[in-house]
Amino acid sequence: MAERRWSVVWVPHGAGASRSWSVSYRTLKLLAGTAAGCGLIGAAFVLTAIRKTVDSSRLGRLEEANRLLAQEVVSTRTLLHQVNDSVAAIMRQDEMIRLIAGLPPHSPDVLQAGVGGPAPKPTEAQQVLASTPLGEQALQMHLDVEGMIRRADLLANSFKEAKDSLQAHQDEMRHTPSIMPTRGFISSPFTEARLHPIFHDMRPHLGIDIAAPMATPIVAPAAGLVIDINTDPQGYGKFVRIDHGYGVVTLYGHCSKILVRIGQRVKRGDEIALIGDTGLSSGPHLHYEVDVNGRPINPMKYIFPETIVD
Repeated sequence: MAERRWSVVWVPHGAGASRSWSVSYRTLKLLAGTAAGCGLIGAAFVLTAIRKTVDSSRLGRLEEANRLLAQEVVSTRTLLHQVNDSVAAIMRQDEMIRLIAGLPPHSPDVLQAGVGGPAPKPTEAQQVLASTPLGEQALQMHLDVEGMIRRADLLANSFKEAKDSLQAHQDEMRHTPSIMPTRGFISSPFTEARLHPIFHDMRPHLGIDIAAPMATPIVAPAAGLVIDINTDPQGYGKFVRIDHGYGVVTLYGHCSKILVRIGQRVKRGDEIALIGDTGLSSGPHLHYEVDVNGRPINPMKYIFPETIVD
């Protein structure tokens, strides 16, 4: 069987001889296959070139992103150090506030706020991050932030505790006698034995006498509740008794006039009576007593320097 062939005839429009070419079907298939292969190879080269260009551009962007990320990590690390220094300064202030509030300082273990101890098993994502320097730094910053959050929680609780203690302490200070109840001079001190000015025998004097002109104002030395107003002709004369709470009760004797009533609440500096000469008295003065939990205490222990009295 004769092989099929393809002929191409070229006939010019003008003068000249015609030409023809004849190729076998097999040759034509070979040429077509070769052309197709060259096209595919060319297309592959073009795609490879495009892909390399895209990958190069993407790699450049990734490198730039990593560079910026590294700068951000360094900047964030610096900020974390500053925050950590601030937290440390606040913790030092907290120690002083706790001291003022009458609270014990935190133990070193508590100050660590749970930092340390066996680390939890890392997650798969953490393991991937830990395989790169930037990822490892990011994980460390995460741990640092968690530690600062725990310290912040500790400080918040500590400040609340100190606030509550200070408020209680402040309330106690408001109710603690701390000033002279009148202006004058001490004519007779607190003593377990003194010569009585009227009976002329040795007797305990469980308060102090403050000599002052008649009708000089007597003020409450602290906040409290008036619990007794009475007259004792053979002793204190007209007197007032105030309960300041916390086991402290004060008494003011030999008054000429009482300015308060039973059940009235007073604060430090409020006028409660006037100096007098009632009862067993040798002249105008105030007899001032302080009882703590039922026991007489030298009132001079409850007269503080003005610089510490609110």
